[in-house]
Amino acid sequence: MNTRIRKLTGTAMLSAIAYILMFLEFPIPFLIPPFIKMDFSELPALLAAFAYGPLWGVAVCLIKNLIHLLNTQTGGVGELSNFLLGAAFVFSAGLIYRKNHTKKGAMTGAVVGAAVMGVVSLFTNYYIVYPIYTNFMPMEAIIGAYQLIVPSVDDLWDCLIIFNLPFTVFKGLCSLVICMLVYKPLRNILKGNTV
Repeated sequence: MNTRIRKLTGTAMLSAIAYILMFLEFPIPFLIPPFIKMDFSELPALLAAFAYGPLWGVAVCLIKNLIHLLNTQTGGVGELSNFLLGAAFVFSAGLIYRKNHTKKGAMTGAVVGAAVMGVVSLFTNYYIVYPIYTNFMPMEAIIGAYQLIVPSVDDLWDCLIIFNLPFTVFKGLCSLVICMLVYKPLRNILKGNTV
């Protein structure tokens, strides 16, 4: 099988796994409002970025969210946010890993990717996601959900910096930990090498 077909097949398989993982989301009570949920759907995209390159990881993020639009409960806002943040994460991680093709390079890439995803989350949430989301829930109610956890937050920037930024970085680091456990055993399968 030639390399391009292997990458297309692997990307399709990882996209399907990522799509399924999107349904295994769960809230983290008392730490973040319930409309923000934890999932591990970036893990297959990170695997694709490491195995095939950063753009293949972004492709997994795009495909899983396009398919998930068929089941959206957020009018596409959740999928848009998931794609933007996931793409920032896996592209950054994959780019660094491409330059430093070692375990340390993968770890550095994913840590930098998680930090990039956290910073990107501030701006995408403030300027794109939450303004769109206010069509479904008033901003006062959104901020109110954060105030139930920390009453002193009084604007969206506070909410994003205190809650979303650390949560988003943590989510990326969780994907890194799992990736470090499964990438080596899966590497030969993803690359089509004989064991």
